[in-house]
Amino acid sequence: MDYIFEMEMMVRDYECDIQGIVNNSVYQNYLEHCRHEFIHDVGLNFSQLHDDGIDAVVTNIELNYKLPLRPRDEFIVKLGMHKQGRVRFVFDQAIVKKSDGKLVLEAQVTGVLTRNGRPIAPNVFDQVFSSKGWDF
Repeated sequence: MDYIFEMEMMVRDYECDIQGIVNNSVYQNYLEHCRHEFIHDVGLNFSQLHDDGIDAVVTNIELNYKLPLRPRDEFIVKLGMHKQGRVRFVFDQAIVKKSDGKLVLEAQVTGVLTRNGRPIAPNVFDQVFSSKGWDF
């Protein structure tokens, strides 16, 4: 997988469950935060898109857990992106431990852009990515 964006994070104590590992639902927060930072980094703004009548909607998430994270673990969230069909796009994401590079989680997050509740082609992504020389 070719990743085009990554960010570092650290596990906070309150994100862990009674077993002393990150609760499964928290991983989705890590992935979403990375996606939002990526969108911001490429010059898009979710609020502005919404004001323009375009909303990004997640339609499917597939998570494959490999290793747990524990309090104060430092990790890297990686992100790649590709189209799937005419209207769907997929964020290919991974979380790896910073200390040893071991894979913690792999994810595929599928989404669509909508206008008035109906899916539309993700042309806004095409425009931004082509200006950066990325193939989307």
